[in-house]
Amino acid sequence: MGKRDELIAKYADDLKNKCKMTPDMDLLTKVTIGCGPAIYSADSETVAASQSSELELVKTNFLIKKLGLKDGPELMAAINAVIETYGKSERNKYRPVIYYMLTKHFGKEKVYK
Repeated sequence: MGKRDELIAKYADDLKNKCKMTPDMDLLTKVTIGCGPAIYSADSETVAASQSSELELVKTNFLIKKLGLKDGPELMAAINAVIETYGKSERNKYRPVIYYMLTKHFGKEKVYK
């Protein structure tokens, strides 16, 4: 099993155990691949949920640019809801897990088809 496959298994485990959802493995794999080399760096693999600048980047670079959503208060509300689902006290909030949940939240799975 390659490094990416190991990471995808770790993300799936987080979705099952920490977020209490059954992951769509095909979508999770595509979201993970879409994160590019960021998943291999300990710093960029996670989302610093306590930093508003980091959440703004998620909103701008992922929700608006990648998923094609219009800017509005519902975007940040969704990010906060996903972080709440993941668990605010959870130290490592993995980027692919956050992106996966946001993709599902907005029903944008077709972006990855």
